[in-house]
Amino acid sequence: MITLVIGEYGNCRVIIRDSHHHHHHHSHKNSATKILYDSDNSSVQRSGNHFVLNGKPYYLNGFNAYWLMNMASDPSSSSKVTTAFQQAAQQGLNVARTWAFNDGGDKALQISPGSYNENVFKFNLNINVCFTMCKCTFGLDFVISEAGKNGVQVILSLVNNWNDFGGKNKYVQWAKERGQNVNNDDDFFTHPVVKQYYKNHIKTVLTRKNTITGLIYKDDPAIFAWELMNEPRCQSDNSGKSFQDWVGEMGAYVKSIDNKHLLEIGLEGFYGESMPEKKQINPGGIEIGTDFISNNQVPEIDFATIHLYPDQWLSNSNETAQDIFGHKWVEAHIEDSNNVLKKPILLSEFGKSTKCAGYRYSVDKRNSYFEKQYKLIYNSGSRGGSCVGGLFWQLMVPGMDGYGDGYQVIFEESPSTAHVIAQQSKRMSSLK
Repeated sequence: MITLVIGEYGNCRVIIRDSHHHHHHHSHKNSATKILYDSDNSSVQRSGNHFVLNGKPYYLNGFNAYWLMNMASDPSSSSKVTTAFQQAAQQGLNVARTWAFNDGGDKALQISPGSYNENVFKFNLNINVCFTMCKCTFGLDFVISEAGKNGVQVILSLVNNWNDFGGKNKYVQWAKERGQNVNNDDDFFTHPVVKQYYKNHIKTVLTRKNTITGLIYKDDPAIFAWELMNEPRCQSDNSGKSFQDWVGEMGAYVKSIDNKHLLEIGLEGFYGESMPEKKQINPGGIEIGTDFISNNQVPEIDFATIHLYPDQWLSNSNETAQDIFGHKWVEAHIEDSNNVLKKPILLSEFGKSTKCAGYRYSVDKRNSYFEKQYKLIYNSGSRGGSCVGGLFWQLMVPGMDGYGDGYQVIFEESPSTAHVIAQQSKRMSSLK
């Protein structure tokens, strides 16, 4: 879905910003917004089981918006990125999680191993091109710059487990096309050539110089953390060894390039062999070759994540059973982060869909579901526990028909949900 086709149309409005001064023009901001680029020391650090910013505990309330780079790379839709960050800042949201990948296919960021479409990455400052052909492209540079201007930090995920936007499947296919002996998608985690392709992508993204701000990504305070992979699974090796080794290798590689930013894996939270008695907590007892405990114990991993989708994982159960599971799932992982990992944890994806079986959807139901998760998060944070924030799936803005997956929250259409979210922002920011 990430577009490489750049719209050509009349009445093209072009805004060229001076890269040294653009961050001081902030007439559109609300007073609560801080501009990340105005602070010299705005890198969030980990201290034990919580985050600190400028020496003070730092708590999060955030959102997912996988579509940001996609929208930013097409001038006809890039304003939606600005709108999303402005609206998020108005609700007090301070972190956004999004994709820093789109591998293969005709609308790709990474067209083939090591070969990138610059237009999906950058903001095009060629004025002649802009005015004559209206080909202003923004891409990931624009996403990060707009986030920073609105006081929102981004978690950037580097590859997908799933086939959307390429994923591990595309990396393995690339190796196969180049004569490598690969058998299945999980060779992504073990095959030396595929691992090198992925490392090359890590290096390309982390060392990229933003064409708008002039900052190298690895030095950019608008980036909160890197994520190794969205929802990794390695079911070809349920012992967990293949994936454990991969996390160790890639964690060390990321930190060798960028030891300034935080790093997380992208896990959903399934338990594995390191504490087998915990596997009964997994939905339906499933095993997927990842291990919430041992994977997050890798020294280079700064914080843990879990996702929460009882409506998908327990689709044959009723709503009450799904709710009971959800509560247990979050509580168990907070407890393990407190006592075993001694690292912070984010509930980095949760949501309520209009489309799922097992319950009758309403906005009120979604609001109370969000409130339940927010309460668990706040209760942990307020007691000095390890759960320091949550990111709902997912924020959209009007005019994005076709992107909705049933989980989308559009603030204009659901002011009551916006209120629930803003209340959580207030509560989390009041924690000291």
